[in-house]
Amino acid sequence: MNKKLSIPTFKDENIERKFWGRVNLAEYFDEKDFGSVSFPNLKPSSRPISLRMPEYLIVRLKEKANELNIPYQSLMKEYIARGVLEKQ
Repeated sequence: MNKKLSIPTFKDENIERKFWGRVNLAEYFDEKDFGSVSFPNLKPSSRPISLRMPEYLIVRLKEKANELNIPYQSLMKEYIARGVLEKQ
């Protein structure tokens, strides 16, 4: 049987940090306490970059994206991912 965790009221963040640093949560939970979860809308983190490309290539990329009815930056990411994966 698991212990019951008693969480005090904290006066400040430092005291709370020390409390959680001393607590071993494994003492309060069993593996059976957890179920599987799914995050279907979770997207990988990304960050903006600056990339110089010839104008004709950007135009062609936008035309192709328009044909496929997807944003051109999404198509560009797909092409880059395919290229990287093929080279491995």
